[in-house]
Amino acid sequence: MEGLMKFKDGTEIPQHFEDLQYYFNEQGELRHMVTNKPFLYNYYKNEYDRNHKRYKMIGDMVTLYVYELLEKDCNLQRINIPIDAAEDESRSFFFMSKDLLSIQTNLFVLLQDRGVIRAGQWAQKVIFHHSIGKGTQISYIKAALRDCGSVIVLNPNDNFVEVKEEPHTLVKTEEESCLIETGDKVGLTALQPKIIVPKRCCSSAEEHTSYVWDHFISKSAASNISFIAHGYGGLVFMDLLCKESKEVMSKVSAVAFIDSKHHAQHQARTEPEIQAWIRLHCRSWVLSAKPLDRPTGSLRKLDCPKVSAGTENHDLAPSVAFRSIFRFISRSSKSRRSLIPPAHTMITRSSTKRTCN
Repeated sequence: MEGLMKFKDGTEIPQHFEDLQYYFNEQGELRHMVTNKPFLYNYYKNEYDRNHKRYKMIGDMVTLYVYELLEKDCNLQRINIPIDAAEDESRSFFFMSKDLLSIQTNLFVLLQDRGVIRAGQWAQKVIFHHSIGKGTQISYIKAALRDCGSVIVLNPNDNFVEVKEEPHTLVKTEEESCLIETGDKVGLTALQPKIIVPKRCCSSAEEHTSYVWDHFISKSAASNISFIAHGYGGLVFMDLLCKESKEVMSKVSAVAFIDSKHHAQHQARTEPEIQAWIRLHCRSWVLSAKPLDRPTGSLRKLDCPKVSAGTENHDLAPSVAFRSIFRFISRSSKSRRSLIPPAHTMITRSSTKRTCN
């Protein structure tokens, strides 16, 4: 730790995850390398600024660690967008299964809530205080892959890039210029404010999702497409449904809303076809003290069926409702397949064996 760079307030600038003295144990829990204790926010006694800066640094390291898991552990590939970006243009990205566009399979699209979380995460607080298994989308991805499916992990919150201006020397008058010490290059300097530049085609969660739909999801050979949307992600899906209603309704077999912020009646207006599709293909897991999967009352008769998420904690809802959501998607996919006329092929014993090619 002695060789680390430091901020002026003494806060260390980490170069690696281990520099922060934290690691994930075999259960995926964040632990201190020396004390083996859970994550502690108030690491520096009553120093909010230093603790917040440290919290943010650990969060950034967790984000990079999750990206690594998506690529190495889940075998997903990182796709930079927009695909026609110039070499020096700032780009966003998402993750998807390899050879997705050419393989007929069940496709799972994961759409997270808004905030600091990036691709592969449901809730950063859950990663910090519970486990990486409960706070990330890894369990959903692996379940989809085990079921011979493919995955697209959206990255809807990666919308802007910060452009830092070089500091410049202020020289207004001859009297003020004498304050500049040219010998050791110390003078009156001012930092230009950071410029926030939106990423083309990805300046919002809605724009990011629409772009990935147009260029990847809609072009895939998937026989069944399912969306799993948490929080604000539900509103984003409804935005996509309203913009591309005919294509979405023809390709998507199931949508699982988890404590969603969408409002079907307002977003989808009163179009009977869309409302009927929502009731048939969507289900919403809402925060409730009731046991998981119990029906919950709703005043929105035009919305989809609602069941309990088995928790009153928004951040934990994806983890708690995980198995229930996959049962719903599996039933929806089978129901859709039963409506598709069978291909004229000879049935043999070997052809009935389930394979994942």
